Amino acid sequence: MRPHHMMTSANKNTSGQHASKTSQASSPESGPATFPKRLWHLISARVQPNLAVFVGEKQPLVWLLALAVGVGAAYLAIAFRILIGIIQLPWLGTTSETVYEAASALPWWVVLTVPALGGLIVGLLLTYLMPGKRARGVPDVIEARALLGCRIPAQEGLSNALVSAVSLGMGASAGREGPVVHLGATLASVLKDLFALPHSAQRTLLACGVAAAVSASFNAPIAGVLFAHEVILGHYALRAFVPIVISSVAATVVARLHLGDFPAFIIPAYQITTYWEFPAFALLGLVCAGVAIAFQLAVAGSDRVAKSIDIPLWLRPVIGGLMVGAIAIWFPQVLGVGYDATDAALNHQFQISLLLALLVAKTAATAITLASRFGGGVFSPSLYLGAMAGGAYGLMAAEVFPVMISSEGLYALIGMGAVTAAVLGAPISTVLIVFELTGGYEMTIALLLAVSISSGLSQATLGQSFFHWQLAMRGLFLQEGPHKSIVQSLRVRDFMSALETNETPEPPELEGDVAWLAAGDTIETALQAYDAAGETRIVVVEGTHDMTPIGWAEQIDALNALNSALIEAHEEHHL
Repeated sequence: MRPHHMMTSANKNTSGQHASKTSQASSPESGPATFPKRLWHLISARVQPNLAVFVGEKQPLVWLLALAVGVGAAYLAIAFRILIGIIQLPWLGTTSETVYEAASALPWWVVLTVPALGGLIVGLLLTYLMPGKRARGVPDVIEARALLGCRIPAQEGLSNALVSAVSLGMGASAGREGPVVHLGATLASVLKDLFALPHSAQRTLLACGVAAAVSASFNAPIAGVLFAHEVILGHYALRAFVPIVISSVAATVVARLHLGDFPAFIIPAYQITTYWEFPAFALLGLVCAGVAIAFQLAVAGSDRVAKSIDIPLWLRPVIGGLMVGAIAIWFPQVLGVGYDATDAALNHQFQISLLLALLVAKTAATAITLASRFGGGVFSPSLYLGAMAGGAYGLMAAEVFPVMISSEGLYALIGMGAVTAAVLGAPISTVLIVFELTGGYEMTIALLLAVSISSGLSQATLGQSFFHWQLAMRGLFLQEGPHKSIVQSLRVRDFMSALETNETPEPPELEGDVAWLAAGDTIETALQAYDAAGETRIVVVEGTHDMTPIGWAEQIDALNALNSALIEAHEEHHL
């Protein structure tokens, strides 16, 4: 009986295990039926936090605003180009970019006096309309991104566009891309003010305006994207990349719908004859570095001379216009943006003597234009000088090695990129701009070599790009890294604590050893004050002329604010 009993117990035990497995199989918490549920939980655990961050940072809104900025900036760029044509029509008889051909047919006194008349109009606009009494450009956009909370007033942007259009339409020797970039950034600034965007999103939207402006101006969407990252943001991050691409593509589509789908310069299909030419391309990079350095020194020297002469503001562009007009009597190719002369050099229509003469004449005319407070940028002049330098180099090289050297037009094209990259301090985007401007690909490897040598030598000699030189003249050294812009933009009012109701500290004296800070002082000033006074808590006043105490600035709060800003900048640069 005992074995039977034991078997019965075993059977019961086996039966119980089978029943338990059957129960588990039919339970809603296990089995094949629960796989979709577990998969959903897994996806939710991975996706939902990322989507929450995406929505919390208002990225869908940023993408939508990027599209609006792209379309709007493209139409602003088109309108700016049309305005230049309208202004030049009465004296040149054309709205096209064939400026020097039209000017060549005019009496000498017209060529001499029209830029001066334009200077008078510009001088009056600067005096009575333009904030700061000067034209704006790419450096002002960099400053707005780094120090001014991405804020560019609409009135400032529109006034600058008018000043620049009058300047270029009346013959000033400068580029139109700088004013267009500032105009696109102004649109982005106006839109970001309408929405409560995070700081990083505001900077991204500002870069969207810049990318759209470059794309619409040059029909170069890839270059526009990289220029915005390389020059304006100073970093590459996926969070900024997507909206900038949206803006750039939208601007390109609008520009092509209205202006057509073709490069800014139409050139023949140049090819490299032999790989033995690459030493010649490297030497061209060295030559272009010299041209870029000479151009920047000429602009800097002219600006210093102009500032040392005490004359009324309205008279400065008049005198400068007369000087540019005098140069244009002999070399009308220096007038305006200069795309027609650049195109002629790329298509080897100039002799070597004219190429070298225009190299000097354009450098002088542009330096005088910018020192005289005319509106305009340096992008087009850099392309111009590079084309002249490269074309002259190619002709001379062909005399020495007639069998091995390719067409001088190829050298003009490579020189155009090498000089521009060195002046702008943007080698990557410049390579792509030249590539997209011309539609040529075969010479890219030679272009990379010349651009790298030219940019490296220019940086080694001058230590900064033209844009950062302009900022340095205002006491802003932003090329030193994001920490420099943070310590200059973060203010005492951002981390100070207000006075308690029962606190009434004595107003500090302007003279003496009493430490105090103004609410508008930078955190850099605050940290120096803590160190000089040996204090960790300093009274804050409204301003240097109002010594009424309004709060306290704690050293630990200053360090925490600086640390938070540095962390935010690091995250923005790497996400």
